[in-house]
Amino acid sequence: MTRPSLARLLLVVTAVTLATPGRDSSAQNPPALRPTLFGEGVFSTGAYDFFVALTPDQKTAYFCRASADFGYWTILESRWSGGKWSAPMMASFSGRWSDADPHVTPDGSRLLFISNRPTSGDSARATCDLWMVERAGAGWSAPRPLAPEVCTDVTEWSPSVAANGNLYFGATREGGKGRDDLWMSRWVDGRYTAPVNLGDSINTRFGELEPWVAPDESYLIFSAGGRADGMGALDLYVSVRRDGVWSSARPLGHGINSAAWDFNPSVSPDGRSFYFTSSRASFDPPASPMSYEQLTRRLQSPGNGLGDIYWIPIEALELPR
Repeated sequence: MTRPSLARLLLVVTAVTLATPGRDSSAQNPPALRPTLFGEGVFSTGAYDFFVALTPDQKTAYFCRASADFGYWTILESRWSGGKWSAPMMASFSGRWSDADPHVTPDGSRLLFISNRPTSGDSARATCDLWMVERAGAGWSAPRPLAPEVCTDVTEWSPSVAANGNLYFGATREGGKGRDDLWMSRWVDGRYTAPVNLGDSINTRFGELEPWVAPDESYLIFSAGGRADGMGALDLYVSVRRDGVWSSARPLGHGINSAAWDFNPSVSPDGRSFYFTSSRASFDPPASPMSYEQLTRRLQSPGNGLGDIYWIPIEALELPR
């Protein structure tokens, strides 16, 4: 999602095997149901790293990296080969404009993302729209914006698509519980319908951000700030859908939420791993004086208070069976 909307919000308020792609090959035995850095040195580096989306075969990952002030963000790509993730490269459709929040559809045919790129001209927009690329051989087509029923002159962010094509996203628009709410647009006869607000069990006056919906729409994970049951600036919540109705959202446990920003949720295509971004720091005072080289290494490593990507087994979400 775009950090301008976060800024507005803050103003008001099981081990896996090495050969399994889509998980951190450096953490084969993480503590039981506690978040672990994902792909240290590739996905979590000491830069502002955030969001991760995997293709259905879990052999290609798209993730984001931003400038330290979050004034610019872009989408990177890494591939699983030889039992490890490759060095990142710029995604074919990214690299000039601020692009973020990649989401690969369940069938792998499309990748959605947000961008401030213009639809015409050569100047960045002040707001972000939802954009899409489609599979074209081994690569992606040229980007194009989503339908005008979804994209408006205000900011939309963090698209997530169910297996039936229904689109979930966040937006700064009127007609909801707060300025920043979560919305859903149904995919009917090959087009998106007018978005509907997800309602009181999801949205509050404080602001809800960045939805990730299960392919079968059985549950929804999102970030939110300012709630009484929150721990930090942003926290992660889950809501379960029963008989077409979303349950009251509850905060995630098992150390997923912290006093920092915890956001950008996603789940691996095999449904076994949960990923999220956190700005939590692990810069504890040293037991003895550090050298300049030690200080520099710590400041440029994960846990320095910028964004890092974490993963945890899906059991931590405590979803109903």
